[in-house]
Amino acid sequence: MEILSKVDFNRKFQELSGSLRAFAYNLTKDDEEAKDLYQETAFRAISNRDKFRLDTNLKAWLFTIMKNIFINNYRKKSKANTVFDKTDNLYYLNSGTVAIDNAAGTNILMKELKDMIKDLEDSIRVPFEMHFIGYKYQEIADHLDLPLGTIKSRIFFARKALRNKIERLYGNQTTIRSKLSA
Repeated sequence: MEILSKVDFNRKFQELSGSLRAFAYNLTKDDEEAKDLYQETAFRAISNRDKFRLDTNLKAWLFTIMKNIFINNYRKKSKANTVFDKTDNLYYLNSGTVAIDNAAGTNILMKELKDMIKDLEDSIRVPFEMHFIGYKYQEIADHLDLPLGTIKSRIFFARKALRNKIERLYGNQTTIRSKLSA
């Protein structure tokens, strides 16, 4: 069996480098993972150069190596996220140590915020609500038959009043953000 020389193999590998990189990206859909896959393929191909037969297609051989590495890595990742519980009665899986996330805290805060908005004076609440649902300043001004500057001021004052109410109730904005993320 004839082996391709190191120089010829490296030259042909370089010629196929662009195709290999594109194929790696096509498999992974991520630049960094594609670079890693390409490097792993290059390492395996160069270290197994003696297994390449001259009468076969080098491009197909390299693509097969890359595809197999990708599949093996995918399987490793999926197994890494699998929990095997060999205890009696599946004790670990049924132990309830996994916290279930719900949006109760956020829902309560949103209800309170809506109540705060309802408590605003109509003169600032109406423009604020219209702006909140997507109306542009000029559209609000035209609809309410008020000058544009007045609308901007009223929305500003509504935001300021809401901010003050929230800070009185919950503290500063850092505290609020930590309560929302908890």
